[in-house]
Amino acid sequence: MAVNPEDDYLMLSGIQHFQFCRRQWALIHIEQQWEENIRTVQGQYIHRKADQPFVREKRGDKLVVRAMPVKSDDLRMTGICDVVEFIKDDRGVEISGAEGKYMAYPVEYKRGKPKRDDADILQLTAQALCLEEMLLCEIDKGYMFYNEIKRRVEVVLTPEMKSRVRSVVGEMQDYYRRRFTPKVKPGAYCKSCSLRSICLPELMTKRSVKSYIEGRIRE
Repeated sequence: MAVNPEDDYLMLSGIQHFQFCRRQWALIHIEQQWEENIRTVQGQYIHRKADQPFVREKRGDKLVVRAMPVKSDDLRMTGICDVVEFIKDDRGVEISGAEGKYMAYPVEYKRGKPKRDDADILQLTAQALCLEEMLLCEIDKGYMFYNEIKRRVEVVLTPEMKSRVRSVVGEMQDYYRRRFTPKVKPGAYCKSCSLRSICLPELMTKRSVKSYIEGRIRE
């Protein structure tokens, strides 16, 4: 059987899980565990409004592409940009099916409001790195649209943030290669986690969730 060289590519959306809780990321992306809560359902609703696959709109000097698949062979990551806006600019690159040159700017939609940590910015920056590799261009900014405040926020994508993304993704790739799920480190964030009933932070201090579930099945 032929092996797909992209089988071990990680999901861009996993960066936010990883920053929220490395154990949560491992449960979802390594152990394939998942459970819905009100936050995940709301998040999916917001993304459905943005993600209209293969929709491409022309608005004057702006070309808007929704649900654009992206990937990076360098990062070994793949995913979908909610929206990529291509703005006509002589400094940009040529786009198939469009006249002139364009600068690309990723736009990510989120359920809540701007966060205190940099998880959202890291995810947006990773999308920009994928676009840079695919389009052979440089992207210096993007946008976050937060549903709770009903507006977009401009994000400057600095070389330092791009370097940080490479470091974080390197750690994710290391966990994935080793199939490593970190032990529980309970905190206040556990209360809002969609995997609390699967992770069992009060019980799971040494045993993996997978082995726990398999044990219960055998019983």
